[in-house]
Amino acid sequence: MKLAEALILRSDTQRKIQELRFRLQNVIKIQEGEEAAENPSDLFRELNGSLDQFETLVQRINRTNAVTELTQGLTITDALARREKLEMKRSVLSDVISTASIRYDRSSKTEIKFITTVEISSLQKQMDELAKEHRILDTRIQELNWTTELVERV
Repeated sequence: MKLAEALILRSDTQRKIQELRFRLQNVIKIQEGEEAAENPSDLFRELNGSLDQFETLVQRINRTNAVTELTQGLTITDALARREKLEMKRSVLSDVISTASIRYDRSSKTEIKFITTVEISSLQKQMDELAKEHRILDTRIQELNWTTELVERV
């Protein structure tokens, strides 16, 4: 199985677990004299199987990411951490730009005047560079995901 396929299966398994959670919530309490639409024991059994599958997939994905190099000395795990850092920095810069761009109109000279303490255009350029770096890195990660075999359980 390719790494990308395992990632898709992990996502599907997470959705199934959430669905089972919802189904369990709908049958754990019923009106006296009524029958539950589904057997909670069966749902718990299915939930446990899905959770076991999820655990195994995550373990194999993590092992694969830790040993597969994107470039010399840079594993997929390292690249994922870098990608997350880029996303976080872009998010912070976006918030700063949004806040700095807000204009406060004063209706009298006695109202407090606000000034921007950062250069918005410079921050926007940084954000654009981060977006470009993120796109390139993400594309390389996705490409490798479709060509890398998932490692077996150790």
